[in-house]
Amino acid sequence: MLFIALAAGAYLLGSIPNGYLLMRFFRQQDIRALGSGNIGATNVLRSGSKGLGAATFLLDMLKGVAAVLLAAHFAASFIPGLVATDAKAIAALFAVLGHFFPVWLGFRGGKGVSTGFGVFLAISPLSALSAITVFAILLGISRYVSLASIVGAASFPLFAWKIMPEAHYSRLFLAVVVAVPLLIIAKHHQNIARLIAGTESRIGARKTA
Repeated sequence: MLFIALAAGAYLLGSIPNGYLLMRFFRQQDIRALGSGNIGATNVLRSGSKGLGAATFLLDMLKGVAAVLLAAHFAASFIPGLVATDAKAIAALFAVLGHFFPVWLGFRGGKGVSTGFGVFLAISPLSALSAITVFAILLGISRYVSLASIVGAASFPLFAWKIMPEAHYSRLFLAVVVAVPLLIIAKHHQNIARLIAGTESRIGARKTA
């Protein structure tokens, strides 16, 4: 039951639809009816509000950080048999799943980039910062948010493998460190198809990624 509570808590934190709430509160608009219909920071930004886009990224990132750190604290207090890194891994997975499939919006959520960065940051700060540096460089060169997101997510397990001490590894931890980026990449399947077809929009264009 405590294990289920940990996963459920991470899911509920991850499922907070910040982009949807910010657009509803400040602009009285449903972000799902704009652009790509995605509730993430990129679509909020392309709806015409840079401030709300930045706020969406920050809040989505922070909910990922909070889910992982709170899970580690919860496990230490109530599930002493569960190693901290495994608790963080479980929370990371379910926080991202919550963002993908929020119960509040009929399980139609975002692509998990900001929340993924948040959980990565809580798991391995240096690896996450290295991955977002890759994201920023590629975004600056290509101006494709989707491409930068895909490559940035894919780079995190490589950085984690090199940077994190082996003592932190467990089968569950390694599975999640690989699974979360793969899930984020899978959520970009439409973007991947457009990138291959040459029809993907670049940052600054009105068409959403």
